[in-house]
Parts: sequence; C-alpha cells; structure tokens
Amino acid sequence: MTEGTTSAAAEGADALTRLEQEGEIAADYLEGLLDIADLDGDIDMDVEADRASVSIISDTGTRDLQKLVGRDGEVLEALQELTRLAVHQETGDRSRLMLDIAGYRAKKRAELSELGAKAAAEAKSSGEPVKLRPMTPFERKVVHDAVKAAGLRSESEGEEPQRFVVVLPA
Repeated sequence: MTEGTTSAAAEGADALTRLEQEGEIAADYLEGLLDIADLDGDIDMDVEADRASVSIISDTGTRDLQKLVGRDGEVLEALQELTRLAVHQETGDRSRLMLDIAGYRAKKRAELSELGAKAAAEAKSSGEPVKLRPMTPFERKVVHDAVKAAGLRSESEGEEPQRFVVVLPA
C-alpha cells in the first residue's frame, strides 16, 4: 500500500467511526424520547450513503409509532431535526443523520423512486420537461436520484415550501 492509499483508508475508517458515533448519540436521544412518550420501539442503526441512519421499529405493530410520524411525515421531520441538534450538541459537528420511523421513510423512498422513473419515462417519450408537485428536500433528492438512474437530468425550481422537481428530456 502506498502512503496515499493508507491515509485514504484511515480517513474512511475515521468517517465511519464518526458516523457510528452519531448513530449512538441519536439512538440514546431517541430511546429517552420513547421512554418519555411511553412508546415501545427498537432502535436500529446503520451507515448509508455517507450518513448515519437510525430507525425506530416496533414488534407490536406500528400504530403507536405513527404518532411519531405524523401527517405526511411532519412529526418525523421535526424529530429528525431535533435528533440532529442533539448529535450536534454532543459532537460540535453538523449532522446529516437520517431518521425513519415504522418504515415510513423507506416506503416513501420506494414510492418516490417509482414517481421519478415514471416522470423520466414521460419526459423521454414526450420530449417535454415534466414538472412534479412541490416536495420536501428529502423527497426531491430521492426523485433526482431516480431520474439520474434513468439516464436523464432533473433540477429543482421554486422557493420553499413550493420547491419542485422538473425532469428534463434528453
């Protein structure tokens, strides 16, 4: 191994350790939250796409956890931001942690990937740009990734909270 590969491997290991630490801090914070709310849930931690990923899952069904998701994931988004702040308070670094509760975000990701693929197919066949409904940053990212996977380009337009994705033909 050369010196450059050794330092790159060490940096990768350091980044993984930092992301695992973020996950641990987030898990502790969320366990406390579940205790306060008197809700049952197990915490699952992972590292995905250069960010810590924490999920709250339940063996007894997801009905109670739906309270933590809220309408259209609004409560989930707020809890994610609070969890990121808790991580920031402990580490001093900005966190890009991703939180999922009761599989909501995973299901949403699958739906949005399908939407992005359909919009890409429509843009290819019509030769016209396809504008989608306003979305959250998370939703737009998933759609952009799906469009890219389909071989097309997309961009975001508008101002929050009315920002939306436009799929561009080839």
